[in-house]
Amino acid sequence: MKSPVEVPPAQAIWRDRRAQALLLAATLTIMANATISPALPGLAREFADHPQVDLLTRLLVPAPSLAVVFVAPLVGVLSDRIGRRGLLVWGIALFVLAGSAGLLLPSLESMLVSRLILGIAVAAIMTTQTALIGDYFSGAARVALTGLLTSARNFGGFFFISSAGVLAALSPRLPFAIYALPLLVLPFVLQSLPRPAQQPITQEGDAPEADGHPQWRLILTGLLLLQMVTNMTFFIMPTQIPFYLDALGHDSAVMTGTVLGLLTLAGGLAALVYGRLAARLGVSGSWTLGYGAMATGMAAIGAQAGLPAMLAGAVCIGIGFAWVLPAFVTVMLAIAPARRRGAAGGLLTTAIFLGQVLSPFLSLPIIAAIGFDGLYLGAGVLLATISALALIGCVLQRRRIRGHAV
Repeated sequence: MKSPVEVPPAQAIWRDRRAQALLLAATLTIMANATISPALPGLAREFADHPQVDLLTRLLVPAPSLAVVFVAPLVGVLSDRIGRRGLLVWGIALFVLAGSAGLLLPSLESMLVSRLILGIAVAAIMTTQTALIGDYFSGAARVALTGLLTSARNFGGFFFISSAGVLAALSPRLPFAIYALPLLVLPFVLQSLPRPAQQPITQEGDAPEADGHPQWRLILTGLLLLQMVTNMTFFIMPTQIPFYLDALGHDSAVMTGTVLGLLTLAGGLAALVYGRLAARLGVSGSWTLGYGAMATGMAAIGAQAGLPAMLAGAVCIGIGFAWVLPAFVTVMLAIAPARRRGAAGGLLTTAIFLGQVLSPFLSLPIIAAIGFDGLYLGAGVLLATISALALIGCVLQRRRIRGHAV
């Protein structure tokens, strides 16, 4: 029996309306946290009389991540039970309401609550979006789309954060208006994502998992740990680079924007070619190059070889992360049974945000012991080790393939 919706070839994936809808949804997740960062000084002045203004204003940025860590696994299980498409739509609607609420909310406490609710929406969007990629696409088209999603997040983040900076100069409340923009794409999402994806079960219905890897739970556990470590390491860029630049005597505000801007743009461009890269080298090859590029970038920043080397390092990190990140989704969708994709995607989402949350707590003691340069050089050694292990896996896999061919 022919599938009601054909999977396009990888080269034409971006023309598929389902892919376009998922790409638009992907841009929302990156704007959840950092979009209001430029507004924090203005909000601190607006609520200057509040006894805990310094703490509460700083908590507004990581609050969505904290919520995602706790609710993403539950959202994943729920999406497998009630349908992923509907939960994605409700997640976008909640994103609009909770995100833009800061325009009108009267207190920092109420803003903090709205940011936690925003995290629930982000968990719903990321988890269902990941599972829907597996429901709608397969093979090379699926791999190509995971790369395009990373690119969409990078370019979306660059646009939204830049726009927030302009709006924050006018009023600290205006950046919250950016969260209302998804209202414009919600009708397109509703029209473009077909309903059959709501129940991604096998032909055997409630039979034991007939697809997926027999040891998928064990493999997923290792994948989650690697995802957490990867994000924990990558997140020393946005959390520690401003202080490192300041310690080196640079204008931290201007140079932080330049360094992170280059990182984001380089990642967005690199992710566009991830599909071709993965098609030629596979997951192990992509991880070898990606982790290697990140290791090179971290070492360049930690070496204190001057500003050009630091900027080049940021570019390498952006490229490497763009080649590393999509592979996690590719592997998860390949090993998890179709009817468990929501739960697996929820755990993967938790691993991403848990790494972000833990990064500053683990970085600070390292900085206190061996300095910023030691932190970045140590991160380079860790990433180089992962790259070497991925290379070994790539070589062993190619030997196994040749052995079967003979």
